[in-house]
Amino acid sequence: MKKVLAGGVFNTIHPGHVRFLKKAKSLGDFLVVVVANDKTVLKKKPLLKPQEERKRALERLGIADKVIIGDERDFLRVVKKEKPDVIALGYDQEFDKEKLESLGCRMVRIKRFGSYSTREIIEKNK
Repeated sequence: MKKVLAGGVFNTIHPGHVRFLKKAKSLGDFLVVVVANDKTVLKKKPLLKPQEERKRALERLGIADKVIIGDERDFLRVVKKEKPDVIALGYDQEFDKEKLESLGCRMVRIKRFGSYSTREIIEKNK
């Protein structure tokens, strides 16, 4: 079984997220989605919904086989625990290639779909 891991904040789920998750799922047999925990999110951007609410929204989508909340201190803990074969990255996600490849994971960058942007959605709804 080929396991794929994908992650993100998922402050508000839009069609770009859905496309990203479907593409990630197509890379293997089992998709684990990691929702960024609240403390991690707040270091970089505003938090619209708490982590449990974001997790439930992703579970309701029905794309992921498993949805978990990321570790607040070290994102690699989740990678080490889940042992994915593939890590699917969004077009705008930064990562430490050496660290991830040292764990035996193949990285796949998924291209942007449309012009969807969580930041723009937030700005429009203010």
